[in-house]
Formats: sequence, structure tokens, C-alpha cells
Amino acid sequence: MSVAFRQASIDLSAIAHNVARFRALTGVQVIGVVKANAYGHGAPEVATAALAGGATRLGTATLEESLALRKAGITAPLMAWLHANDRRFDDAVEARIEIGISSYEQLLSASAVAQPPASVHLKVDTGLSRNGIATDDLDRVFAEAARLERIGRIRVLSIFSHLSGASGDDDRAQLARYRQIVAQAEAHGIHPEFRHLAATAGAIDIPEARLDAVRVGIGMYGLSPFADRTSAELGLRPAMRLSAAIAAVRRVPAGTGVSYDYAYRCENETTLALVPLGYADGVPRQASDRGPVMINGRRYTVSGRIAMDQFVVDVGDDEVHPGDEVVLFGDPADALPSATDWADAAGTINYEIVTRIGSRVPRRSHS
Repeated sequence: MSVAFRQASIDLSAIAHNVARFRALTGVQVIGVVKANAYGHGAPEVATAALAGGATRLGTATLEESLALRKAGITAPLMAWLHANDRRFDDAVEARIEIGISSYEQLLSASAVAQPPASVHLKVDTGLSRNGIATDDLDRVFAEAARLERIGRIRVLSIFSHLSGASGDDDRAQLARYRQIVAQAEAHGIHPEFRHLAATAGAIDIPEARLDAVRVGIGMYGLSPFADRTSAELGLRPAMRLSAAIAAVRRVPAGTGVSYDYAYRCENETTLALVPLGYADGVPRQASDRGPVMINGRRYTVSGRIAMDQFVVDVGDDEVHPGDEVVLFGDPADALPSATDWADAAGTINYEIVTRIGSRVPRRSHS
């Protein structure tokens, strides 16, 4: 069987499994986060699998991401929460997309749509200091939101925020602040249909932050948000397997320099395998000389600099051939390197490893 030149294989059954795992763990609604092309996994396919696993709603960062899902045939509830200052929301309301509101101006824009009511989620800043209604503006926004809801211009679905994950104490302080803000909203006559605060890490480690729903991003893709716990220990299955076919093989003498700057020189006569993936495909250059790969059941390390389109692996005297499969990462349960291994090699996080895989790498989804 021929091996794909380069490919990201996406196990949709793992997506469904991971959502079901969070449903069972938390006992509340799961909002499946499919922003950034579903963390690089393919948004329409992942959205369908997440819903099959029990997700009741899907989340994106931008309205454009949600609109693309509607165009792809996704009919489930969708929410988006990061908008340009001058963004109008008529297209979102027409497509039945729920709008995350982070400012008074966004609230007014949502209420001005031609076909009300706009369904909104009021996002509040509980200490992450990113988007979300600022503390000094809460009363003004809540008063206006209550008025707009009374006259039928908007419908407040939820009040939500985001934990920092800095520490358990910090997250619980944010939860306490969130509860204060919800009480403040209720004093203005706002009674949200549900509340959500925790993402993957909070959903696992801060049970009291689960509230009525959790937003599951990295965990839905089977990756752990923790440095001290693996996916398997959390009962999760990694969904992405990144691989390529060896493009060329050559035998070289001792002392041969490899790739840019000769950061790697062969100590002995050896065999070099060329892998057609590089930083243009999302393979981090920072993992040069450190990134792990699997070839024919044996584990090796990238040799020298990762280039834009390719990198080299010194396989010693092992027999490899053009067309043999090279797996960069997949499910460690299959004895493969993990996305976390690559994150460690590059000095980053597993979120970035999977999300940055470029469009030049075909996705192949399967169940």
C-alpha cells in the first residue's frame, strides 16, 4: 500500500470519544470548540463528530468561522466571541449564530440587526485581562442588555468568562468573581439560560467551575492541557496523526554535514532519510535536532535544521527506502511520538503543534 507524500490523518471516532468522556466526567453540557479550523483538524468534520459525541453547541473565535460551518451544512447552535470593533451582526443573526458580546458598543450593534432578536452571550472579564466586558462597564452593559431584552431586540443566552489556569487558587478566585458578576447581572433583571466558565483544564480540575456547561477545546482533540498528566491518564485519545513518505535516501561518509549551517555532522558512515515536511507545513524549526519521528517501528530524532519544506533523519545502518512512512506524531498508545513530545522539543505547547499544521498538508478524516 502506498504511503501519502504528506498527510494529517484525523480519527473522528477519537473526537466523539473525547466529547463523550467530558460529558460523563462533568455531567453538564459540552460546547465543542472548533476555532482555528478545529485546532488544525478540519472544522466541518470535527464539528459533526463532536455533535455525534454529545456536544450540544459549537464555539468559534470569529463569525467568519461560524459562517463557514453553516455553509458546510452544520445546523447545530454556534457561538462566536471575537469581533472587530466595527463589526455588524446582521449576517450572524440571519445564519442563527450566537454572538459573544464583550463591550457596550457590540451590544448596541447586536441590537441593531434588521431581524431581531439577536441571541447573545455576555462575556465578562474575571481576571484574564483579554476581551470581555470590563468591570467599570458592567452596570451600563447589564442595564442596557436588560432593557433590550425586554423590548425584544436581544435574547441573553449566557454569561461567560475564561479561567487563566495560572493556579487552582487563581481559578477559584475567578470563579468567585464570576459568581459576583452573575449576581450583579441578575440585579439588573438579566437571568441567563445557562452559565459557562471552564475550558478543558478547568472542566477536569475545578469541578465547581463546571456550572451548566464546559467549553472543551484541546481535550476534544485528545491532548492534555497539563504538563504532569498524559492524554491516556485523562482517558483521552489523540485525534491527529501526522506522517509523510520518505522522499529520498542516501548513504554518506563520516563527517558529512546535514542541512543548513551544518548544525549536524554525521559521526560515522550512515544513511540519511529525507522527509518532505518543514516549517511551511507547521513543523517547528525550533525542534531542529530534537523532534522525534517513527520509521518502520523504530524511533529516531531529526538531524540538523528543519527547513521550509523538509528535514533529514540519520537512521544509521538501518534499512529504509523511499516511500517508507515517517510518523511525526500520533497516539502514544500506538507507541508513536506525541504532539506533546514535539511541543517539548520546540519549547512550546501541544495546542500550537496541531493548530499550526498548514494547508499544504492534506487532512484525511476517518472513523
